[in-house]
Amino acid sequence: MEEMLFYDRMQFAFTITFHYLFPQLTMGLSLIIVYFKWKFLKTDDITYNKATHFWMKIFALNFAMGVVTGIPMEFQFGTNWAKFSELTGGIIGQTLAMEGMFSFFLESSFLGMFLFGEKIIGHKWHFVTGLLIFIGSWASGFLIIATHSWMQNPVGYEILANGRFVLNNFGALFTNPWLWPSYLHNQAASLVTSSFVVAGIGALYILSKRNVSYGKLFLRTGVIFGLISSLIVAVPTGDLLAKNVVKYQPVTFAAMEGIFHTEEKGAEIVLIGQPDVKDKKLDNKIAVPNVLSFLTYGSWDTTVKGLDQFDETIHPTNISGLYYAYHIMVGLGTLFIGLMSIAVLQLLRKKLFETKWILWALFFMMPFPYIANTTGWYTSELGRQPWLVYNLLRTSAGASPTVSSGNTLFTLLGFVGLYMLLGLLFLLLVGKIIKNGPETVKK
Repeated sequence: MEEMLFYDRMQFAFTITFHYLFPQLTMGLSLIIVYFKWKFLKTDDITYNKATHFWMKIFALNFAMGVVTGIPMEFQFGTNWAKFSELTGGIIGQTLAMEGMFSFFLESSFLGMFLFGEKIIGHKWHFVTGLLIFIGSWASGFLIIATHSWMQNPVGYEILANGRFVLNNFGALFTNPWLWPSYLHNQAASLVTSSFVVAGIGALYILSKRNVSYGKLFLRTGVIFGLISSLIVAVPTGDLLAKNVVKYQPVTFAAMEGIFHTEEKGAEIVLIGQPDVKDKKLDNKIAVPNVLSFLTYGSWDTTVKGLDQFDETIHPTNISGLYYAYHIMVGLGTLFIGLMSIAVLQLLRKKLFETKWILWALFFMMPFPYIANTTGWYTSELGRQPWLVYNLLRTSAGASPTVSSGNTLFTLLGFVGLYMLLGLLFLLLVGKIIKNGPETVKK
């Protein structure tokens, strides 16, 4: 059973990690594309319209990859996690069906018109279709995170005698206190990814002295959107989400921060340290006294509960993984704020385009928001373990008893090989679009 559960979780973790590389760019990029089209309508500057079409191509590729890699995850609910689907389908089926029927179809229906219909419908309606795609992509994220939030903090349900969950308050799904901080945090993080990609491509054009006017536009847009979104990820959304963890999952918060023993009269915040789960301590730590209590409760001397206050049967099953995922996410987020702040300052001083070290930094930082988003999701998912539905349904009770570990491992290896080929094809196609540049757009 343990081996089967391990491979079930590994397969879902791999497929969802690869899948989310694409929506996190499309959700943020849809907003930036709408901004470029709006600027064209306002200024009648053809540069903005060519920028719109350039990023539309990259958006379309990301959207297609997101669809292709998202479908296998839906099937896994019926194969590897059939018991989970049987017990909770009456609730999670609501939001997942709404995501497919409304958000996905809204987004996909207007994508073809946005890509190919500008000459037919005109620029104003072209802008409207882009706006609808943006709304669809963000609504899709909202409904997915509504599902996720219910698993983190179940509301509006009752459990029947046969163990099945049924919904008795539909509105509770969308007033869940876990939902809005999670959603806004996720969307701001996706905008961080898009901003770094836009700014990084702009920096590349300036450094290579090709498409320089577009490079300056992309860089200017990317750093402004990037600074705003990076700040929103930290405050208020990240702060509100952390306070939710403290309130609803205090054992998770203790593991995230590496607090093995309750810290009375003020808890320190650990900047660097390695968790030793066996001996219940942090090795080689560098910490600042009392700061964690202040950030969490607004008081310097408030007690923060450690893992010693909770039964070990409800401790997160991978404390080290949770601790590192959380600290990587926070560390990268802090770095993003710092770099974007310096870039915007240089932009205001009209020195950004000549400051090569910032250009190189923005170019090489493009992959790191993907890492931060991934570790952010790992923090959330590892923090919920050992539960599928927090405090109600354990992960071991949701797996399919009839799917063997050998079958799951075989399909996992197949996914790894197939996704590697898809990833290489995607990079080649995007690389070709970037190499051709916005000037080749015939608009």
